[in-house]
Amino acid sequence: MTSRRTAAAVTAGTMLALSGLAVGPASAHGSMTDPVSRVSACYAEGPESPRSEACKAAVAASGTQAFYDWNAVNIANAAGKHRELIPDGKLCSAGNDKYRGLDLARADWPASAMKPGAHTFRYKGTAPHRGSFELYVTKDGYDPSKPLTWADLEERPFATVTDPRMESGDYVFEGTVPKKSGRHLIYSIWQRSDSPEAFYTCSDVVFGQDTGGTGPAPTASAPSDEQIEEGQDESSVEHGGHGDDDPATGAEESAAAPTAGGSATPAPAQEPTAVSTEASAQEPTEESSPNAPAPAAGSGSGEQLAETGGDSTTPYLAVGGAAVLAIGAAVLFGTTRRRRA
Repeated sequence: MTSRRTAAAVTAGTMLALSGLAVGPASAHGSMTDPVSRVSACYAEGPESPRSEACKAAVAASGTQAFYDWNAVNIANAAGKHRELIPDGKLCSAGNDKYRGLDLARADWPASAMKPGAHTFRYKGTAPHRGSFELYVTKDGYDPSKPLTWADLEERPFATVTDPRMESGDYVFEGTVPKKSGRHLIYSIWQRSDSPEAFYTCSDVVFGQDTGGTGPAPTASAPSDEQIEEGQDESSVEHGGHGDDDPATGAEESAAAPTAGGSATPAPAQEPTAVSTEASAQEPTEESSPNAPAPAAGSGSGEQLAETGGDSTTPYLAVGGAAVLAIGAAVLFGTTRRRRA
């Protein structure tokens, strides 16, 4: 009886370990907070009762959940194909219908004051990962009352950075803002290097006092740490995946990154499956893991980049660890049978 109870306990422990190991944070999340992105500004105003007319209209179009999920405007399988995947008129939502309110063409979005020259940018990383940022600004003559298109942006980014430093949960990096006047928009692309996932933001800015005849621009404010913490219970964003699947953009659970020199099309993420106690399992190696992530580029500043506890390798570690425990249980069962015989 003692052997049977011991084997049963090991089996139960194995199943618990399997379920526990199969779950781990993998996705990155965040949004621009200097200059403040549209989604961040509306979340800071409060999804239930926004103050500005633009945020009221955005909530009416998208619903409140989109703004409680302010840090997840993404495409899971972007892999650098931003212009191919995001159609004109839907840049701020990244083509994700959940965030359609962000694409409203209007000249009264809450804005941040901006000056040409050196600027320190901040991007809140609620689940940070290695990757690169590109910032674009709209061309002279930009009309905010018309849907934003790729042609509205300057051809080249005015600021690029790989693996910037982190301060108090923010990515912080420098850039030189080109000379502009009046109302403009800064578009950011954060492309992860440990996954094909990318994140996008639209930040409305005003250079000088000229707002293009639209009157004083409402001032955009970033959400405080207290607001972010208070809204977590309402958020549907999961660090192991994304709550809302979007077949048009792949804005769903993050997939593993393609291997260096391998296919650029990542394999879709899969739910972890139970491992048979009779099957022989091995820890995956570089050769046996076709979807293992490519090495991330090192930080130019020499500072260590903050990362979440899991990444796109998490499923492999979960299955490998669970398999070891399962095999141990099988061995114990065999030992018990031999003793009773």
